[in-house]
Amino acid sequence: MTRAILLPVGRDWYALPPVALQEVVAGPVVTEVPMAPPTVRGLFNVRGQIVPLLDTGVLLGLEPTAACPFAVVVQTAHGPAGLSVTGMPEPADLAWLVGPTRARGTVGAYAAGKRIAVMLDPLALMGQLHPPGGR
Repeated sequence: MTRAILLPVGRDWYALPPVALQEVVAGPVVTEVPMAPPTVRGLFNVRGQIVPLLDTGVLLGLEPTAACPFAVVVQTAHGPAGLSVTGMPEPADLAWLVGPTRARGTVGAYAAGKRIAVMLDPLALMGQLHPPGGR
């Protein structure tokens, strides 16, 4: 069994390795950034540090998340970043690998009780924001 943190994004479930999670912020107060790309919902304050809040749906090639009642803070190559989630994250045991995934930033689909959760690789997921040689 693999421990993970399940993240609801719309109707889907994603998983993070517990070591990737820095904290969960309920009701982040987000300041929009004019001219920001669709992946960036805005900026929010995490104990005095300004952190970008990214739209997890857009990062995964899905619809933008309509609401963001929670933000999950993860460490990236560029510092901390928040991922928008549409419900309260929860711990879970991933029973077995159901199959591989092709989406960038994911490492496989796992059984999590009666749900299927796609495991995220936060560094790879965020890596698509700054392509090699670009900023």
